[in-house]
Amino acid sequence: MKVVTSIAEYCQTIDVPPPRYPWFDVRRFEDNMKTVNARQPPFRHQFYCIALRHFGSNREVLGQRLQSHLFFNSPYQVITWDIQTDWQGYYVIFGSEFIAGNPAWRSFIAEYPFFRIDKPATLDLPEQDRRYADSLYQRIFNEYHGDNPDKFQFIQAYTQLLLLLTKRHFVRLQLKEVPNTGSLTADVLLLARFQRLLETRFSDEGIDESVRHTKYYAEQLHVHPNHLNAVVKRITGKTASQTVREYLTNTAKSLLRQTVLSIKEIAYRLRFKDPTHFNAFFKKACGMTPQAYRHQHRL
Repeated sequence: MKVVTSIAEYCQTIDVPPPRYPWFDVRRFEDNMKTVNARQPPFRHQFYCIALRHFGSNREVLGQRLQSHLFFNSPYQVITWDIQTDWQGYYVIFGSEFIAGNPAWRSFIAEYPFFRIDKPATLDLPEQDRRYADSLYQRIFNEYHGDNPDKFQFIQAYTQLLLLLTKRHFVRLQLKEVPNTGSLTADVLLLARFQRLLETRFSDEGIDESVRHTKYYAEQLHVHPNHLNAVVKRITGKTASQTVREYLTNTAKSLLRQTVLSIKEIAYRLRFKDPTHFNAFFKKACGMTPQAYRHQHRL
């Protein structure tokens, strides 16, 4: 099954225009409807998505408009749809690079349990919260398309409010024991635990450079490195080692773009022994030095 590894590739896969930024996108469904694939074959992607649908139709309920609700997708869930092109509402989609830019999200997967279930789920919001969610999407959309140099600080704040609202209603959903919110399968749970370690360990004191290697995570998860690599590869199409390198690269990009930390400070934060090793790693991954990337991409 196809695994989509960038937001630009996601847009290409579903046949909508490319995003303005590689690490975050916000769309109105109605803007996509002219070109989006009405019948989308199954695929997986590596991103988090939260959507608010005001109304729209699926083919299996042709002629019946579906009520407004909030829904979300997690990395590596199987995504597919068969819709009428009359949807209205918003969605945001983002990955690890956007998450890395907000210190409050260092335990992202642990903090937002609705991203740990094995299939998409929906939440019916009361009218007051639906209007509030709609206002958050509008603010995110306006900032995204605006020219303010600090716009992603606002986008992070509005997105966090959206996540907290989703969490509040998801917890209520769980308490009611509504079906179709099953636990992750064993392999996907292992992947989620691996990703959670990635998101938290680099902020822990006393962690050395071993945190940049697969062996460290296999030991923490009590599995053999080969098993961890095999599970991650089967679900994501990449080995655990490639996933760690990608996380380091995305985090480095975010810190270079969104903070004033020096290259040396970023290198030590990512557990490199010295800036020279970090520079070599980054140049191999991105084709340019960290300083050149910062100069080219600083918001």
